[in-house]
Amino acid sequence: MASVILKKLPEKLGDPEKFLIPCDFSELKCKALADLGASINLMPLSIWKKLGLPELISTRMTLELANQAICTSAGIARDVFVLVGKFTFLADFVIVNYECDPRVPLILGRPFLWTARALIDVHGEEMILRDGDEKLTLNMRHDTSSYSNQPQKESINMINICSSV
Repeated sequence: MASVILKKLPEKLGDPEKFLIPCDFSELKCKALADLGASINLMPLSIWKKLGLPELISTRMTLELANQAICTSAGIARDVFVLVGKFTFLADFVIVNYECDPRVPLILGRPFLWTARALIDVHGEEMILRDGDEKLTLNMRHDTSSYSNQPQKESINMINICSSV
């Protein structure tokens, strides 16, 4: 304990809030929540319809949303092109019929972040996405400045997969 007292402790910092990724689709520009706690990428049914994506692959996945609502997936959209800056990534999305925050309708979980070879610097408030030797640095302070952290009444910020067959 004495060594802790003698050594200057690092400054305790607050919450950097959300890490948002700007995404472009042919019919939509939006931000997506980067979520290391999510084992899936999530897209609302309304966005899937708006994008006119191919037919869904059926699944019996059941999800528990942050508001504790239990819902069944409408299906999985495979190999969706997600344009982020100069990069295009393929992602699979679980499609769920829920009311989303129109400013941040998507949740990009670990599968996307792994595909994008994401490096997240929480202290530096930036995320680096990589494709081969190329890098794209997203400044979270700048890229999220137009987003208020006040959640919409029914916004979803967490997902638990209850069962999957």
